[in-house]
Amino acid sequence: MEYIMLFALPLIIVGLIMLPLFLSLKRVKDHKPANRKRAIIANAASFIGVMALMTVLPLTGAFAETAEVAAETAAAGADGFTEGMKYLGAALSTGLATIGTGIAVGGAAPAAIGAVSENDKAFTKALIFVALGEGVAIYGLLISILILFG
Repeated sequence: MEYIMLFALPLIIVGLIMLPLFLSLKRVKDHKPANRKRAIIANAASFIGVMALMTVLPLTGAFAETAEVAAETAAAGADGFTEGMKYLGAALSTGLATIGTGIAVGGAAPAAIGAVSENDKAFTKALIFVALGEGVAIYGLLISILILFG
């Protein structure tokens, strides 16, 4: 039973991760327009499914042969959990900061181009607003570095 879980669980996880891609390829093949709301829901559902599977059915127990090995694995798992949460926090701070930067620059850059085309003297002010949006990504990267190496 353990060997079945050892091989079937990763296949199920990969299938859940690839589910949004399969759904979007099917829509393209059927010549249907993209449904963004449906794609986001499918992506979130597959992510939640993978996280639930990894929480409920961890693979670490499949390799434990004795009680000593299981105890050592649990102690190492606690350190691994802390290490994993550190990497997850660093990834979230960088990822969310860059998403925010994309939104800020996506709104500020066209406005800055329009302002400069109307008045050449507005170039410096427009550049400052675009640079302020990009500063958010630098702050997110700084927080990631502090999380990883601090």
